[in-house]
Amino acid sequence: MRSGGKRGAAAAALLCTLAVLLLGACGNQVAGRGGTAPAEWTLGAPTTSQITGAEIGADGRTVTIDVEVPGGPKPCVRDLKAKLTEVVTKDTVPVQITFSSPDSGCPKTVTGKARVKLPEPLGDRRLAVGYPAALFTAQGAKPPALRLCGDLGCTPPATGCTSASYEQAIKAVDMPTHTSSDAEHCDGKWLVLDLSWRTGPACDDPADSACTSRLGDRWFYRAEKSGWKPFFRTTEGGCQAVRDREPAFPTALCASLEPLDPSLHPTYSPTPTASPSS
Repeated sequence: MRSGGKRGAAAAALLCTLAVLLLGACGNQVAGRGGTAPAEWTLGAPTTSQITGAEIGADGRTVTIDVEVPGGPKPCVRDLKAKLTEVVTKDTVPVQITFSSPDSGCPKTVTGKARVKLPEPLGDRRLAVGYPAALFTAQGAKPPALRLCGDLGCTPPATGCTSASYEQAIKAVDMPTHTSSDAEHCDGKWLVLDLSWRTGPACDDPADSACTSRLGDRWFYRAEKSGWKPFFRTTEGGCQAVRDREPAFPTALCASLEPLDPSLHPTYSPTPTASPSS
């Protein structure tokens, strides 16, 4: 009996020792694996460039929106949803997309889909997703897709000799904000724009030279399906420079051009460098 009791006590001690070792090993594994704090999930919204497409259902009301979201080996998106954010107007249906994502561990980008049911058919209205809005329209689109509108809106102006069309031409050369057209020479196929933009502070005192300081440029365009396409710029007058570049450019639009005022397009000589002392 004593011998058996000793063996039982020894076995119990051995089991306790093994249990302690196993628990210690498990504790080390958890500590090693979870050495960094778990990722925190935050609520956000996609930028305009992340809204890449949209489709309208057969009912004319169910809209499915394609949006670029984080991706990776672990779950990277929760609660991707689209919902109406404001009152639907006769022209626009405003929709906002939100989702939650972790602050790390999602190095890729994948396409997610968010679905929303409109209170009434979209029809000819624009779908405005996010802010600033990515605009979609069914006009000119091949169902079920909606057409993503460009920088000039869903119905850009027709290319021609109009103020709206000149605005498109100014955007095409990526000019500073508030650039204005000082002169236009246009025949519907070719266009010359003399452009200028303010460089001083926001003020209107004509007696203050800082309020009237400007820079400028002269651009030449040809009409294409996408709008006015810039192909040349110069500060020179007349036709020589532009016809050297494009012989088909009509002389009627360039013969009377005066050179740009040097103050609009100043040139600067390189700053002389001091010669090393001997």
